[in-house]
Amino acid sequence: MLRRRMLIMLGIVLVVVLLLGGYKAWSIYQQVQMFSAPKPPVAVAVATATERAWQSRLPAVGSLKALQGVNLSLEVAGTVRSIQFESGQQVKAGQPLLQLDSDVETALLGTAQADLGLAQVDYGRGAQLVDSRAISKGEFDRLNAVLLKNKATVAQLKASLAKKTIIAPFSGTIGIRKVDVGDYLASGTVIATLQDLSSLYVDFSVAEQAIPQLHLGQPLLVSVAAYPGETFQGVVSALNPKVEDTTRNILVRGTLANPQGRLLPGMFANLQVVLPQPKNEVVVPESAVAYTLYGNSVYVVAEKNDADGKTTLTAERRFVDTGERRDGLVIVSKGLKAGEQVVTGGQLKLTNGATVSVSPDTTVKTR
Repeated sequence: MLRRRMLIMLGIVLVVVLLLGGYKAWSIYQQVQMFSAPKPPVAVAVATATERAWQSRLPAVGSLKALQGVNLSLEVAGTVRSIQFESGQQVKAGQPLLQLDSDVETALLGTAQADLGLAQVDYGRGAQLVDSRAISKGEFDRLNAVLLKNKATVAQLKASLAKKTIIAPFSGTIGIRKVDVGDYLASGTVIATLQDLSSLYVDFSVAEQAIPQLHLGQPLLVSVAAYPGETFQGVVSALNPKVEDTTRNILVRGTLANPQGRLLPGMFANLQVVLPQPKNEVVVPESAVAYTLYGNSVYVVAEKNDADGKTTLTAERRFVDTGERRDGLVIVSKGLKAGEQVVTGGQLKLTNGATVSVSPDTTVKTR
């Protein structure tokens, strides 16, 4: 009886083991079928490599400066009597801007002019008397010296009186005033800034290796953070005749028009010097290039025939040499030909030789 029970239990165990083994075998078969099935193509966006005339540019950064710009300051101390401008006003050359109290200088000038008048009368009388020998030649020379001294005194007092008035040295826009009527100002005090904004300078530095590529009148393209996406045109107007010893850079100055006064001195400028002789280059969108430490690469979409003669599209990873980048495009100088299609979207899902389905990249601008 015991032997019979053991046989029954062994039979049950054997059946369970066979069932589990069959289930496991079926699972393994399903997995093998799943992995052996052909993978669906990876959807990617593509763009065509094109050949076009490429105008090379030399990038640089610089700072804007006014064509003429000064801080208006006092040469002499004094109390402000009147202010004859408003902050931000357009002023003309020679226009009075500020008047200091000048009562003392005016009184001294009046005294000096009276002394000058008397000296002129004495000199005229002496000139008549010296001819008739009524006075000596030495006395006449003394009268002449007194006349010259009084003239110099009047000129000196007029110059001192003129320094009590600040006038605009050139036409431009005056800044925010820093003084008020009644303030006592020491000599050298800045009252405001005056800037001629009709045109601007842009000063920038380039490496000494770029000197052969620069010449006067060369076009410049200038952009500033205040007006993103907008470019201002200028020209190279001066080259410094000396390379800086510490940086091995040369200072270059450009000039650009500013008719609406939108650009202001002191702005940080990104600029590009347009180099001559454009060349035909193969370009692709920047998004097509993968930049790595061991080289730059792109995925090129090509047709491939399988064993059944069916044509499929595959992605081939290809290392390339890249050049200048601008406006979302990059030059490919080696490794790619015009007309080939490159992947611009979906590269992270790709491996070399993967089957793909393509759609045009709508983000690439047609130029």
